[in-house]
Amino acid sequence: MTASRRRFSLIAAIGIALSACAIPPKPTLPPLRDEAPLAGLPIPANGQWPEAEWWKRYADAQLDDLEARALADAPSLDEAHRRLETVIRSVQSARAALGLQSQLNANVTRNRLSQTLGLPEGLAPVWYNLGALNVQAQYDFDFFGKTHAAIEGAVDQARAADAERSAATLTLTTAVADAYFGWQVDQRRLALARDSVDTLTRYRTLSAKRVERGIDAPDYLHQADERIAAVREAQAGYEGSAQLRLAALAALLGTTPAELPKLQARPLPTVDGRLPDDIGIDLVARRPDVAAARWRVEAAMRQVDRARAEFYPDISLAGTLGLQTLDLDKLLNFDSRTLGIGPALHLPLFQRAQLKAAYGVSQAQLQAAASQYDASVVDAAHDVATQALNLTQAQARRKERDAQIAAAEQLHALAVARTRQGIADERTVLSAQSDILQQRDAAAALDAQAVSAQLALIKALGGGYRSDVANASQSHSPSSDRTESQ
Repeated sequence: MTASRRRFSLIAAIGIALSACAIPPKPTLPPLRDEAPLAGLPIPANGQWPEAEWWKRYADAQLDDLEARALADAPSLDEAHRRLETVIRSVQSARAALGLQSQLNANVTRNRLSQTLGLPEGLAPVWYNLGALNVQAQYDFDFFGKTHAAIEGAVDQARAADAERSAATLTLTTAVADAYFGWQVDQRRLALARDSVDTLTRYRTLSAKRVERGIDAPDYLHQADERIAAVREAQAGYEGSAQLRLAALAALLGTTPAELPKLQARPLPTVDGRLPDDIGIDLVARRPDVAAARWRVEAAMRQVDRARAEFYPDISLAGTLGLQTLDLDKLLNFDSRTLGIGPALHLPLFQRAQLKAAYGVSQAQLQAAASQYDASVVDAAHDVATQALNLTQAQARRKERDAQIAAAEQLHALAVARTRQGIADERTVLSAQSDILQQRDAAAALDAQAVSAQLALIKALGGGYRSDVANASQSHSPSSDRTESQ
């Protein structure tokens, strides 16, 4: 070993020893929730997790077409795509900083030599040219994992951005389905309103005849008018609601209402209010927003690793190969060649306060990311519980509404029988028929609540998303492991 190499090795050893005195202890991942707090929820189990294209469970070609259009052209996804592309470029930039770095330099300068240097007159020209052409290369060994930590942190940020894009996609698809089924509910209630208007109009006609003959007081006629006006008001509301649903669909698809495909009325789908087994454990990997929060924790942990690695010295190998001459005509001659190579050592001996401050900031950011993750898990559990209970309540109310409809139909049948026997007039039948239509309209409203609650539950369950973020901590921070092994 030459004397220069021995001196460099000694300097490096002393630098590492000095810097090691200030290195903070190896960081650990903060305790994180690994289960959503959903124990004891009074909801039936044995349910299924949503599929990735969960809307296809309804076997509705119209809905499939709307979802395909939304995913292809929706403006609400543009921001998520751009954010992901930005983070991906950050990953590429971080990776580009690893390994061999090289650059080509070429320059020509016109220099004037000082005449007060004490050189003999005529020994050197007062003016001379200096030309150089060289390639410089530097290899950073990254012994202590600083660059690798930066790369891994950028990758985790990209994973978080990808999870956020999945969350945006889920928000879009559930919003499209909610607007579509809301339009279907409006069509159903519009049909019931038209039937009610027809029924009440016939009832009013009979009441008007009886009032004209002096059999009944005019009060009955005014009551009939009041009921017709109330139903027509509701009908106008359903028509306006249907138009608003179409406008919402157009906005979600990034088009105009006139460009929407023509929709046909269809029956509403049946709903399932059961929850999957082991939902508390699996939910943390099924929610894209929770997965994004967890990846941010991993990225923050990588930042702590990087801040800790800053306490260690940087060791690199640099070299220069090129041409240099005072006579530009001889620049490309073989004798104009230059060559230099040697190690470089950067010792952060006098930056301890700055490095400690940066390390403290990274730890605070890690704790904040961990708190946000725990909050997102709790919010996810609350979301699931709320939507599941809303769906269960709507189903329970729908069951009781079915009993009311059945009773109203029995009353209608009795009224028809009395009318045929001449015991009552047709107004009794029409009144009973109007009651049935009112009960069916109330049932339609409950069906709408149930479908909307199920869509919200599908979104709360992650809409088919699946993340492997739970495995991230098992292979956490190889950069810090390399640092500790040094």
